[in-house]
Amino acid sequence: MAQVSQRTGFNGSALIRLLSRLTDIDVRESRQSTAAQLSQWFGWTDAISLSAALDGSPVTAISSARASGRTEEGECHRVRTALAKAIAKDAVDTATDFTPYRRHHLAQQQAMETGIGPLRGRLRAALAARSPAMARLASVDVVMEQVLAARERSLLSTVPALLEKHFKRLQQAGQTTPDEPDNGVQPGEWLDVFRKDIRLVLLAELGFRFQPVEGLLEALRTRQPECHE
Repeated sequence: MAQVSQRTGFNGSALIRLLSRLTDIDVRESRQSTAAQLSQWFGWTDAISLSAALDGSPVTAISSARASGRTEEGECHRVRTALAKAIAKDAVDTATDFTPYRRHHLAQQQAMETGIGPLRGRLRAALAARSPAMARLASVDVVMEQVLAARERSLLSTVPALLEKHFKRLQQAGQTTPDEPDNGVQPGEWLDVFRKDIRLVLLAELGFRFQPVEGLLEALRTRQPECHE
């Protein structure tokens, strides 16, 4: 059951490691276990909801719609591919002000929320239709999403500000004169470097946001042996 919604610690995620490298921020891995970190985010009402889910008492309405494992896996692939293609597309051309990039990043974050949220609910519905044990698993994921959503949204909302600092640093480095020391960024190329970096950050964020979906999908696979070739 711990399989669902289990994530790499936020500090240890590929997204944070990438942001740390781009912004020269030292992000150290927490010495606390994942369970210990999560316990700090749970209020007493959250604990009650989690206990109810583990006991088999539904904490929220979960649709009883049925769908095959193949269908759900295909839908997950479709959503992720569509989001990745949107990220790969250069929506901002040669703007030398960060504002368009901020709007682009926020729009992509909103697209991720809009696409992944319903998908996660659909996977929970498919799990709930399998068995009482899978229904409890789906209920646990509901609680985990409720507890972690606000914190994750708050943390991810800081990413554009970090990217703006990276943007300004590259911009300044790209405006050096030939007499100044080499900083690794050639004049005129800094914007290409930044566009590549913002795509990498968004793809890393997509991977982070998709972790609960992958956990739910893996749970469906373990209960659907007929789906394997």
